[in-house]
Amino acid sequence: MELLSLLTLLLLAIASNEACQVQSSSSETTKDWWQTAQFYQIYPRSFKDSDGDGIGDLNGITSKLEYLKDLGVTAAWLSPIFKSPMVDFDYDISDFFDIQPEYGTLEDFRTLIKKAKELDLKIVLDFVPNHSSNESEWFLKSVKREKGYEDYYVWHDGKINSTTGKREPPTNWLQYFRGSAWEWNEVRQQFYLHQFAVQQPDLNYRNPLVVEQMKRVLRYWLNEGVSGFRSDALPPLFEVVPDGDGQFPDEVVSGATEDTEDRDYLTTTYIENQPETIDMFYGNRSTEGAHLPFKFNLITVMEQKGLSASNVQEVIDLWLKNIPAGRTPNWVLGNHDKRRAASRYGKEHMEGMNMLVMILPGVSVTYQGEEIGMTDGEISWEDTVDPWGCNSNPNIYEQYTRDPERTPFQWTGGTNAGFTNGSTTWLPLAADFILNDKC
Repeated sequence: MELLSLLTLLLLAIASNEACQVQSSSSETTKDWWQTAQFYQIYPRSFKDSDGDGIGDLNGITSKLEYLKDLGVTAAWLSPIFKSPMVDFDYDISDFFDIQPEYGTLEDFRTLIKKAKELDLKIVLDFVPNHSSNESEWFLKSVKREKGYEDYYVWHDGKINSTTGKREPPTNWLQYFRGSAWEWNEVRQQFYLHQFAVQQPDLNYRNPLVVEQMKRVLRYWLNEGVSGFRSDALPPLFEVVPDGDGQFPDEVVSGATEDTEDRDYLTTTYIENQPETIDMFYGNRSTEGAHLPFKFNLITVMEQKGLSASNVQEVIDLWLKNIPAGRTPNWVLGNHDKRRAASRYGKEHMEGMNMLVMILPGVSVTYQGEEIGMTDGEISWEDTVDPWGCNSNPNIYEQYTRDPERTPFQWTGGTNAGFTNGSTTWLPLAADFILNDKC
C-alpha cells in the first residue's frame, strides 16, 4: 500500500468518525463504557512473567497495567485464566471457579482487579461455554451417571456396524482439531461429543442445569469485579436435535478439501449455528449486559484480497453503511488464533493500521504486541505445543498451529526480551525481538 493511499484512507476514516459523532452527539452521554472502549487482548501465558518460570502470570499483568493505561487502553481482555490441565492452554477448563496455579491465585486476581480499578481500567474475561476439560468434576460425575449430571454432556450409544459387529461413532462429524468429534468412554460405555480436542467434551445446553451452572460462573466473576466477558467458540454450542430414534444425521462432503481429517472436509450444517445458540446468548443479556459480535473483516478480507487502501475502505463501508441504528461497530486486526497482524500486513503498515482502528467510530481491539509491530515466531515441529498443530504431522502442522502468534511479548531487546528473568520461555521467542526494544 502506498503511503499516499494510506494517508487518504486515514483522512476518510477521520471524516467518517466525525460524521458519526455529529449524528450521535445527542445520545453520546447515554453510551455505556464498552461502546467506545479501546480493548487490549492479553494472552496471559505470553504477556509478562513475574516469577521466573518462563510462563506469564497475573502478577506480571498487574505490573504492566500502567503501560496499558499509557497506551490509551480502557479495557483489558484476558484469555482464560481458570484451572486447567492445559491441553488447549486453558481453553480446556477443569474448574471455572478457580485460577490456574501457573498464573497465580485468586488473591493475585483480586490484586489485579484492585490495581485496574485504581487506573480506571476495565477487566474482561474469556468465557468458554461450549465445553469443559474431561478432568472437570462435572464430567467425571457424568461419566458415572451421578444424579443431576447424567446428561451434562452429549452422550450417545453409537451405531453397530452390520458387517464387523463393532460399535462405531454415531455420526461422521469432525472436530476442529482434526479427526472424529466422538470419543468412546469405557466406563460409561457411550460416546461423548467433543468439537475440539478429545479432552474437551461438549456440554449439553439442552439441559437447563447446564445453563444455570454457566450463569453461576458469570455471576461469580462479576462479583469478583470483572466488567464483562468475551464469549468463545459460540457456533458449536448446540447441535441439531436428534430424530425420533435418537439418531443424529451425518454431514455431507463439502468439497472444500480432500483431507478427510480436516473439519472443512464436511459441512457443519448440523453442528454449528443452530437457532438455539442465538436464543441462548440473547437470553444471557440479563447476566452479561451487552453484545458486541467481533467483526473479523480486517483479517478475512485482507487474507482473500490483499492489503490495499481500497480493500480497507471496503471493509469500513461494509460496517458503517450496513450496521443497524444504535449498534456499535468494532475493528479487529488480530488475535491469539490468527497470524500476527505485522506478519500479514507487513511491519511497515502497522503504525497506519493501528491508527486506523483507533480513530474509526466504535470499539477497537488490539492483540498484545500489535502496538510494537511484533511478528510471528518460527516454531519447529519439536517445539509445537498447540493441539491443533500436534494433531497433524510434521509435514502439515504449520497450516494448523497457532503457536507462532502466541510467542512471548517483547518488552526489551535484552535477555529473553524482558519477558522473564528465568532461563527459558514456554515458547521460543520470535527472532526479531531485538528490533522491538521500545518498551
